[in-house]
Amino acid sequence: MASTDRSQPSVLARIAAFRTGLSAEASAAEYLEREGYRILARRFKARCGEIDLIAQCGSLVAFVEVKARGNIDDAAYAVTPRQQSRIVAAAEAWLSRHPEHAMSELRFDAILIAPKAAPRHLPGAFDATP
Repeated sequence: MASTDRSQPSVLARIAAFRTGLSAEASAAEYLEREGYRILARRFKARCGEIDLIAQCGSLVAFVEVKARGNIDDAAYAVTPRQQSRIVAAAEAWLSRHPEHAMSELRFDAILIAPKAAPRHLPGAFDATP
């Protein structure tokens, strides 16, 4: 009989997490659009990392990490320093493909999603400095 690795999430748990992430990203995009942002990209992937949402408001381009957890505090702590550096690297990759935004004001935001709570937008949640 084959042993199972209990440290790895089950396929069903991974599917549920993926669906939760997609729903959270959709909620975050709707929130940003209501606030006057235009979504430039969703789930941008580069070799170095991924950005959930890239949004523009006037001359500002925001690279947005969306975190969904059981409560807002847990969501806030889920954006780790390692993840931040991967988002910054992915932002550099996106900007190299979209030089028209190179002179824009750039910001790294987070939107926190939790059940029974309004999305919480954290403008400038982290910066690009190491």
